[in-house]
Amino acid sequence: MVTSHAELYNAAELRAHATALLGAAGLDPDKAITVAEVLVEGDLLGHTTHGLALLPGYLGEIANGTMTRSGEFTVLNERPATAVWDGNKLPGPWLTRQACDEAARRAAVFGTGTVVIRRSHHIACLAAYLERITSGGLIVMIQSSDPAVAAVAPHGGTRPVFTPNPLAIGIPAGGDPILVDVSMSITTVGLARRLQKSGGRTPHPWLLDGHGDATDDPSVLDGEPPGSLMLLGGIEAGHKGFGLALMIETLTSGLGGYGRADAPNGWGASVFIQVLDPAAFGGTLAFQREVDHLVEACISGPSRDPSNPIRMPGHSALARKRRALAEGVALHPVIKETLAPWSERLGVGWPSPVKRSESK
Repeated sequence: MVTSHAELYNAAELRAHATALLGAAGLDPDKAITVAEVLVEGDLLGHTTHGLALLPGYLGEIANGTMTRSGEFTVLNERPATAVWDGNKLPGPWLTRQACDEAARRAAVFGTGTVVIRRSHHIACLAAYLERITSGGLIVMIQSSDPAVAAVAPHGGTRPVFTPNPLAIGIPAGGDPILVDVSMSITTVGLARRLQKSGGRTPHPWLLDGHGDATDDPSVLDGEPPGSLMLLGGIEAGHKGFGLALMIETLTSGLGGYGRADAPNGWGASVFIQVLDPAAFGGTLAFQREVDHLVEACISGPSRDPSNPIRMPGHSALARKRRALAEGVALHPVIKETLAPWSERLGVGWPSPVKRSESK
């Protein structure tokens, strides 16, 4: 059995480092702080392709002017419980945090609040926004698509049309909240590209080549004709992932009034955010009673594998976060490697590890 070593970093120092890099690149201070917080939260939860691994790409986008450094979003339309914003290609984590807070404010008054953002930049890890809202006893749902990217083919097809289109929902509970973060494809573009660069393959056939045949080789994404990520449900039941992907396309770009029909260019996102206050429906206590009963019914049942007990979505990620905050954050090796040139270029020193972790 191979023993691996990983450097552990203090989460606050990682946030400070990321904030300093983004600030040195020219991002507004408030936006730099928020982006850094969201990226590190992704690593704390274990989403290694959607945490600090995104920072080199963000810095590149700032440098070439395709991520807006300063300014505000534009409110295009609003009613008491809803709003549509033009994100003006501002940093996605900052826009999404603002929109979550705005939707929560509206939900406190109207029972529900919905904000749709068009022309956002990339929004990072969807799960990273959930706990902030569930801690106030509210339900939050986030959906995202990138209308400039095609990486997933419709069920039965071979030509990529849409993105993995992730959906996340945070549900408050008596203990840890339930945190769901799933894409409508089996794997993500970020993981496929990471494996492609390292010469690796997916654990199972999670992609389709350009002729529609299942494969574990991520290089098919650049084939001729190009391959695609396999839909959630696989070849046999991919109609389920297809239907959900269409729903997300409709609620993000469709409600935002801007998307694939406009043939946009560049890395970005269309975003749908909805917050619900249980007090405006069946009541907070009744909601908590039902959710807690459901959680107990799930985790108390027999496990197919006694060594792997049943867990609710997000609970292992939150346990990982608590451990990382106490002991240090283990970063994927590629993160330090890809950030090093930016640290040198912008004059921001890399933080020292708190210790090295040894795991089997």
